Amino acid sequence: MASKKTQRSYVLLPWEQQSAWMTALASGRRWRAVLLACLTAALLLGIYGAARRRERIRLTRAAIAEVQRAVALFRAEVGRCPRSTVELVHPPRTRAQYLTVLPEDGWGRQLLVRCPAPDDSDVAQVVSSGPSGSFSENDNIY
Repeated sequence: MASKKTQRSYVLLPWEQQSAWMTALASGRRWRAVLLACLTAALLLGIYGAARRRERIRLTRAAIAEVQRAVALFRAEVGRCPRSTVELVHPPRTRAQYLTVLPEDGWGRQLLVRCPAPDDSDVAQVVSSGPSGSFSENDNIY
């Protein structure tokens, strides 16, 4: 005579259900799925962060090029370097407006304009403080 397998049904109280869920998660194949989900999330966050950083650097380089163009036009028309970045928006004695607003870098901070540049008196140096926000760090963007 074949014996019947007995089927057990359990009734778990609410405080027992939580520990049963944790036990089931730690055992078997479920921990692999959780680990895979965590690793995938970390990888996607890393990729997003790197893409966001590249986008900010691209925006910063475009803003630097725009300010350099405006300084070159100012120097060609006025004959000197602008005394401040405000003169690029509101130039003296001319009706030409070289910039409508002062562009910001990809992190929303003002650009530093050195005119003439410390190493070349024919050009202006426009610098962003980079991701750190400090000009003393080694992540400045020229």
